[in-house]
Amino acid sequence: MSQQKFLASQSIGSFLETLLREHRVLVPLCEGDSVVFRPFRKGGGLELTRMPTTSPKEATFPRVETLMSFTQKVSAPQEEDGGKERPEIELTEHLPQDSTVVFGSRPCGAKGKTIFSRVYDTEAVKDPYFIARRDNTLFISIACSAPETTCFCTSVGGGPADSTGSDILLIPVTDGFMAEAVTEAGAKLMESAFFDAGTQKAEEAQAVVERAETKLGQAQDFSNAREKLLKLFDNESFWEEMSAKCISCGTCTYLCPTCYCFNITDETAGNTGKRVRTWDNCMDYLFTLEASTHNPRSSKAKRLKNRVGHKFSYYPSLHEEHIACCGCGRCIKSCPAAVDIRQIVKSAQEYEDVNI
Repeated sequence: MSQQKFLASQSIGSFLETLLREHRVLVPLCEGDSVVFRPFRKGGGLELTRMPTTSPKEATFPRVETLMSFTQKVSAPQEEDGGKERPEIELTEHLPQDSTVVFGSRPCGAKGKTIFSRVYDTEAVKDPYFIARRDNTLFISIACSAPETTCFCTSVGGGPADSTGSDILLIPVTDGFMAEAVTEAGAKLMESAFFDAGTQKAEEAQAVVERAETKLGQAQDFSNAREKLLKLFDNESFWEEMSAKCISCGTCTYLCPTCYCFNITDETAGNTGKRVRTWDNCMDYLFTLEASTHNPRSSKAKRLKNRVGHKFSYYPSLHEEHIACCGCGRCIKSCPAAVDIRQIVKSAQEYEDVNI
């Protein structure tokens, strides 16, 4: 889509209020020192200058969601059952119905759902909950004008103005944003009277993107990371060294736009209950703990190896070399122990040259 318009900063609040008539609207808000996505309220504030601390992943893959509810009933005794009561389970599926607009995500956050799609929307596997939310969620993303030192989107196939996964891409310019429709759904939203026709600020927008790309510097080459990481799979000393600082808190997984592991539990109360899906954390000791008490990833070194290996080796080998990382840098910026996934992969890539 090549349609471009201008959205004035002073019009954003009114535009979002019109969206509330048909959609749930999620926007970045300040909570303490963090910027998190929360439902927009009329007259509410926004934080559009700082990189969100959390990703907008919850819009399509909620932290906690009820998949179904169930009620156990007992039927009257039947002669064919020898006069015994027959228990019956009544199930109610909870497929999401709401339409959502995420406003103010960064390109790396919007791109995250494409990593999910290659896993949860295939010929063999269909996750109806994720698919329903993905298909009913629109992303209006803001291009990064001032990438942080922890950002590395260009190293994993992205960029400060990457439109992958977005429906509208906004580029910051004087007094507002240049808006580009990426999808037909995005173009329909831009029919709103709050978007002015014309591309009078197109040159300024292009300069903003170029400066951001320059600030990111030279991209790190991960092209041989898949093979290098596989070669180090059984090298315990390497992974012990890489994980020495890690405290297995799981911050990296919970903030990541592309982590999609989950757990399912049944919560019951008397004869009723519900089946709940919640995010899970591969850096947690309990993640792979078996009923026998055996744990194939008993050490944090093994768990970190799996996390890094999955993103840069196992996933690419299954999905046409796409890396399961958007380069948002949240796992680096918010890690309490300063573990840097870029450095781990680089160390793996250089290992043979240095040590053999």
